[in-house]
Amino acid sequence: MEINPKIFKAYDIRGVYPNEVNEEVAEYVGRAFAEFSKSKQIIVGRDGRISGPSLHDALIAGLIKQGVDVLDIGQVSTDMFYFACGDKGLPGINITASHNPAEYNGFKMVKKMPDLVSGEAFRDAIQSMDIFEANGAGKVHECNFIDEYRKKVLSLADTSKIPEGFTVVVDPANGMGGVAYDIVYKDIPVTTVKLFFEPDGTFPNHGGDPMKKENRHDLEAKVKEVGADLGFAFDTDADRFFVVDSTGAYVPSDYLGALLARYLIEKQGGGIIVQDALIGWAMRDFVQQAGGTVVQSRVGHVFIKKEMEQQGALFGVEKSGHYYLPDFYFAETAVGMSLMLLEMLGHYGKTLDELVAPLRAKYHMIEQINAEVENPDAVLAAVREKYQATCEILALDGISVNTETWHANVRKSNTEPVVRLNVEAIDSGLMEEKRDELLALMVSSS
Repeated sequence: MEINPKIFKAYDIRGVYPNEVNEEVAEYVGRAFAEFSKSKQIIVGRDGRISGPSLHDALIAGLIKQGVDVLDIGQVSTDMFYFACGDKGLPGINITASHNPAEYNGFKMVKKMPDLVSGEAFRDAIQSMDIFEANGAGKVHECNFIDEYRKKVLSLADTSKIPEGFTVVVDPANGMGGVAYDIVYKDIPVTTVKLFFEPDGTFPNHGGDPMKKENRHDLEAKVKEVGADLGFAFDTDADRFFVVDSTGAYVPSDYLGALLARYLIEKQGGGIIVQDALIGWAMRDFVQQAGGTVVQSRVGHVFIKKEMEQQGALFGVEKSGHYYLPDFYFAETAVGMSLMLLEMLGHYGKTLDELVAPLRAKYHMIEQINAEVENPDAVLAAVREKYQATCEILALDGISVNTETWHANVRKSNTEPVVRLNVEAIDSGLMEEKRDELLALMVSSS
């Protein structure tokens, strides 16, 4: 069958429903994944998107046509899906488009945790594959794993260290994070103020990517209104974790990741931290001061997880709010990270505001800018040409420009039709100067 090739992304399969991703595509993905995985049992889950139920049925139809038995885990967050695959030692497909708008859907595939299958790799593999319908039909079994999932996530943090009397505001953006949070936090001694907990695939209140300012406004306002200690935001499939402090100020992943990495290294007496190419200087400095080592990776969960496994890493961080733990199959769990943050605050006996203040004073970063440009490749070439004579240039992921006083990264997004810009400098004036300089270059070169 003809499938739009652009749905095969670096991390997964993702496209607009029903023009690019539909029931016919879902059934084909099921049949192809059955042959690709060579497993007699495959786990299937879905998030709360409106198109999820019909895609779920079509995907399962494709799998059972190939003689595969399906373990149906129902409506889940991505970390619940990862746990089910890891706990059962089985491949799986989760029907989700992560934080993309409501009209999107897609498929996140696991061969065996932590071996995730990129959409591009899956496309290349099935192009040369003959997919014949098996003689015997597979069966569908419901799989109840909630108690085991909760125990696993709780094991990631020492909940006895959680500060007493804490109030947190939690915003899962009508995605699956509210489901996961309620499972894990049912006996945790914190007061929770809930925003938009009901799964609703139309995402009626705001978008599902908390990295965008407009999607944090409700959380920031509610934290200030109720005098909460913290605010937690999850993206709509709950594999990304974002925090605002008690003043309602956003805490970038660069800062939060550096604090958590230092804490984990101090607990373990050393270790390797894997970060993406966008993370700022705070991570490097904090990890080295604590006696650890930083290794850089390409952006994206497929690449970070592989690098962590190869390095035997203690922790992984992406600027986009993904945090990776080896004790959770080298995967992300937003709810688990929220527990780890509370443990860290209890250990240090300080508020997050107090811990972050020195970082805000020293490390000056822009919030990531997403620019729509006509020719992304021309933009990257122009950045390289302008700075290669006077700056260190790295091409691990996009183009990174490094100097002693500022650094920047310009890269094409793997999930959206934009070019992303990140800039950090030793002071805010230089940061703004380089931001404007690079934005002007991006506009003129595209």
